[in-house]
Amino acid sequence: MLPVVRPLLLALSVVFSVPALAAKPPAKAPAKAAPVEPTLAHNLDEANAARLAAMIERYHRETGNTIKLMRLEKGDKPATLNLLSRYQTSEVLSQPKDFVPLHAMMSKAGAPLSLSLPEVLRPGVTDARGRVVALPVLYSTPVLFYNKNALRKAGLDPEVPPKTWFEMQGYLDKLQSAGYDCPYASSWPVWVHIDNVSAVSGVPATDAKGGLKFNALPQVKHVAMMATWSKARYFRQYGQGNEASQRFREGQCAMLTTDSREYADFQDARGVELGVAPLPYHDDVYGGRRPALADGPAVWVGAGKTAAEYKAAARFVSFLLSPEIQIELVRNHGGLPLTEAARRAALSSLLQDGRQALDAAYASLQGKADSADLRVSNIDGTRIIADEELAAVWADQKPAKAALDTAVVRGNSVLGAKPALKKAQPF
Repeated sequence: MLPVVRPLLLALSVVFSVPALAAKPPAKAPAKAAPVEPTLAHNLDEANAARLAAMIERYHRETGNTIKLMRLEKGDKPATLNLLSRYQTSEVLSQPKDFVPLHAMMSKAGAPLSLSLPEVLRPGVTDARGRVVALPVLYSTPVLFYNKNALRKAGLDPEVPPKTWFEMQGYLDKLQSAGYDCPYASSWPVWVHIDNVSAVSGVPATDAKGGLKFNALPQVKHVAMMATWSKARYFRQYGQGNEASQRFREGQCAMLTTDSREYADFQDARGVELGVAPLPYHDDVYGGRRPALADGPAVWVGAGKTAAEYKAAARFVSFLLSPEIQIELVRNHGGLPLTEAARRAALSSLLQDGRQALDAAYASLQGKADSADLRVSNIDGTRIIADEELAAVWADQKPAKAALDTAVVRGNSVLGAKPALKKAQPF
């Protein structure tokens, strides 16, 4: 028995002398996903880019979320969100597959867009069913800015600006006699003197099918009048963008037509006591004054992003639509409020210059419009052509009628080659 028992005991001692296996460590919790940071592309100037960065910082501070700002260069693939000016609209129209409707993104992100835009803000950013395809965050309309100090120097009442273009000529003559080398200048010539003068005169610059037709008698008379002002040095030309605005800001020009939102840039204007009035009109056109147009930068959604990016982007859009931010967009950026409630709230908190600008903008927009949705200034090709022809008239190189006829023919050729550009919005 002993020889058998001993090996068995040895075997048992080996088994029970093996150290116990270490306990299996608990499974690690999955790493927390990094927060999604959607991009917002823009090409704002330095001052407005700084204002946008401050708003993004506020968004991060108040919500814990953030947006990555980036510069938008021509030819770049769209970011998640894209703040595009009216001069960049043709990029959206010519590449519709690169973008998705705003209402669709918000719906998929679980944040439906309950926004009913005023009639004046709908062209170009709503579809045939009234759904919002882009957010018009910094829309404005042309107004007349003037330096009250200049009017006083010229013996004019600073509280009574000209209402019509005919009245304005008398003001310019007195301003010139008072020593102003630049009585009047205009930024964005095509936007102001083609799109808006046409709309206010009740003769839209485009037709319902997207064709150009800004060579009728009211437009010819207006451009010819501007040519006589140029010869008399009442009207000075400084460029095709907002170059003239800087001359006004520096006190060189006494009067300026430009976007109402630029009042935000004139707060530190040297020697300028700011006055604001609705865009002048021609009182000899049939039907009287019609409404001006509203347009400007809007937020468009880039296609091909992840569901998480769109969800994060939707949160930022909802932030932009909050009452507090709507007031900030009006006060610091000069944009038109997107709702009536936001307008009332903004007016109650604006300083005097801001109130003047907003009041003048809404006065310009009053009435029933009969203008088409498409704007000449929104399409690169048509705007460049119109700028060239206007400059030729004002430099006394072409008669107004011949120049506008040529601009219409050349512009319609551009639109004929790219039919997608005849649409006000791509969806």
